[in-house]
Amino acid sequence: MRLPIEVVCALIIDRNMVLIVQHGKGSKHPGKWEFPGGKIHEGESSGEALIREIREELGAALKILFPLQPVDFMYPGKQVHLIPFICHLADNQLVLHEHQDFRWVKVEELFHYDLLPADRKMLETGDNFHCLKDWLSGSNQRLTEEQLP
Repeated sequence: MRLPIEVVCALIIDRNMVLIVQHGKGSKHPGKWEFPGGKIHEGESSGEALIREIREELGAALKILFPLQPVDFMYPGKQVHLIPFICHLADNQLVLHEHQDFRWVKVEELFHYDLLPADRKMLETGDNFHCLKDWLSGSNQRLTEEQLP
């Protein structure tokens, strides 16, 4: 059995909405929606990988706010270890380089989209969904500076 592939994703929030992006027709997951991110390269931290991936995929700078609970998911032929972070865009620039579409959606609407299975499982794991809702509603006062990455 191969080791899981280490992958990061950004739950980018803005004004009570979260960003999702859609795979194009020529991708491995045509039409599926996901939180942007990608593989961690050798020697990179998860935060460094996420900042690089968002720059590559969306042409945007990122500010990481808080890590969520990672999740393992088995796709046919590979296992991924998905490490999610709640984030803000550090600038307003957003250019799709690898996806065909993007949407800002309310957290309650996320499950209405055809999300990649690992992203859906991540939302359903532990307190991830509730933590995301807390951040979007501004109810994140329970977090201290020491808990921030």
